[in-house]
Amino acid sequence: MALACPCGSGSPFADCCRPLLRGEREAASASALMRSRYTAYVRRDENYLLRTWHPSTRPPSLDLEGVQWRGLDLHGATGGGEDDSTGTVTFTALFEDESGAPGTMQESSRFVRERGRWLYVDGDVR
Repeated sequence: MALACPCGSGSPFADCCRPLLRGEREAASASALMRSRYTAYVRRDENYLLRTWHPSTRPPSLDLEGVQWRGLDLHGATGGGEDDSTGTVTFTALFEDESGAPGTMQESSRFVRERGRWLYVDGDVR
């Protein structure tokens, strides 16, 4: 049985986010990039996260230890399609902290498309 993608799409990881994380193809939309970035957090793939972060807001490194990501719920998107240059995706991510306590993070993430590639810019976290 194929391993389900952590992004919650219902598709196998091999067909969903893995090609994006490996650089075999680009995300077709801001929502697809957001899902793949969530998967990268689950898999602690710092290289992918930094590669898909806009240079104007990208940190030098990330600390991906401690939190265990447990689920993703997309609430909606504005723009972010193949004919758009910007997009916003709103989601809730479920996690467990270092002590095992459950938590949620809600964010409205902003994305831009430059030279055919979607990039994460920043987000409003609640």
